[in-house]
Amino acid sequence: MHLVLDPARLAASVPQAAAILVRERPAAVFTTGGYVSVPTVLAATALRIPVLLWDGNVVPGRSVRFTAGRATAIAVAFEATCRALAGAGRPCYVTGTPIRDVAEIDREAARATLEVSRGARVLLIFGGSQAVRRFNAAVAEALPRLVERVHVIHVTGDEGYAPALAARAALPPEVRDRYRPYPFLRDEMLAALATADLLVGRAGSSTLAEATALGVPMVVVPYPHAAGHQRANAIVLAEAGAARLVEDERFDAAALLEAARLLDDPAAHLRMSAAARELGRPRAADAVAELVMALAERRELPDRALIERRSRGVAR
Repeated sequence: MHLVLDPARLAASVPQAAAILVRERPAAVFTTGGYVSVPTVLAATALRIPVLLWDGNVVPGRSVRFTAGRATAIAVAFEATCRALAGAGRPCYVTGTPIRDVAEIDREAARATLEVSRGARVLLIFGGSQAVRRFNAAVAEALPRLVERVHVIHVTGDEGYAPALAARAALPPEVRDRYRPYPFLRDEMLAALATADLLVGRAGSSTLAEATALGVPMVVVPYPHAAGHQRANAIVLAEAGAARLVEDERFDAAALLEAARLLDDPAAHLRMSAAARELGRPRAADAVAELVMALAERRELPDRALIERRSRGVAR
C-alpha cells in the first residue's frame, strides 16, 4: 500500500509547515493522521520536534502508515493497530480513544434528564451522520412492536425527525411516551448513553469508546463505505463479547427486533456489559496527554503499563 502525494504540492507545503513551526516553536506536535498532517510531520521531523501520532481505527489508513515511521511515538485505540504498525519501529501505546469525561455520570440523573422512568428498559438507536436512513426505516417498521417491550430513544437526523414525530403520534396513547425521537443529541448524548441498556448504532471509534467506558452492550451496524474501518472496529468488540455485529445490508426491522431481544436475556446482557467495561478506557485523554507531555518536556517515555493504568483510570 503506497501513499500517493502530489510532489509539487508537497514541495510547497513542507516549507510552509516548517515556517509555521519555526515561528510558533511548539514543544511537540500531536497529529491524528490524514493527508493534511503529512507536511507538518515531515517538517517537524526535519526540525527535530517530537511527534505523537494517534489513530482510532483498528486498520490504519495510508497516511497513518506513512507518518508512523516518522513520528516519535504512536498511540492507538486498539492493540491490533500496534501490531499493524510494528514495521514503523516506533514505540506504540494502547491508550483508547479520548472521550468526554464519564466519571461523574449518574445513570438515574441521566434518566431524569431525558424523562425516562427508573425501571424502564431503554434501547438507544443512533445511526450517526452517515446512512441514517437505513436506521430510520427499520425503526419506522418495527416501532409498534418495539414499544410494546422497551423504551426507545431514537436519533433521527434532521430529515427523519418529522416522520418520526408522525410515527410517535400514531402510536396508542398508552405507549406513546415510550418513543423519544430527537433530530440530534449533542450535550445530551452522554446522558442518553448512560440511560441506555442497549445501543444499536454505527462503529465509529468515539461512539464505541463512550459505550464501552459506560459498559453499554451494543449491536453494531458498521458503515460499509469507510474503507472497512468501521467493520474492523466492530469485529474487535464482537470477538470480545461486547457487541453483536449486523452487516449494513442485513439491517432492517426484523434485525432491529432481534437486537432488542437481548434485553430479554439478563445473563447475556450482563456478560456483554462486563465485556464492554473490560474494553473501556474512560481516561484515554489522560493517557494521551501523558505521552504528549513526556515528548514536549523531552522526558523518557513512560512504560506501557503506566499508560494502560492511566487510560483505564486506575491509580498509579
